[in-house]
Amino acid sequence: MRISCSSRRNAAMSTRSRRLPWYSGMVMVVAALTTGCTAQGGGGENAGLCAIAAKYEGRTYTQVANVDFTVGQVLGPAEFPPCDDTPNDGDAAGPEPTTAYAVDGLNPRIAIAIRYTSDEVMLLAVQSGGSLPPEVKALTRG
Repeated sequence: MRISCSSRRNAAMSTRSRRLPWYSGMVMVVAALTTGCTAQGGGGENAGLCAIAAKYEGRTYTQVANVDFTVGQVLGPAEFPPCDDTPNDGDAAGPEPTTAYAVDGLNPRIAIAIRYTSDEVMLLAVQSGGSLPPEVKALTRG
């Protein structure tokens, strides 16, 4: 970012006064970046967001982004575990029921699809050891 000031107009201003807009701008940028990182779960003891996860037949599946997949037949009931992103608020919510769908070409023990909103279906996969199964990695875009 480059900020230029006319030397004639600002000649009477102190160096401190001329730097104030620059410092203010930097403070706003840093604040926006810090807020963005926190909103994405970027750290802290309580990041403020819960990971998107679902339980189906005793296994926990977590969201996989940037994948191409085709939703198959209905598998059965699943649930979103409760999210306690604001501890000590006294509002203990229980699991939220949902429906698991098969993903064409993948074993349901590896990945399922869940309708997250009325127009959004997402892929969730079992990520043992923190890594995606090779069958799911093959579906990722980039």
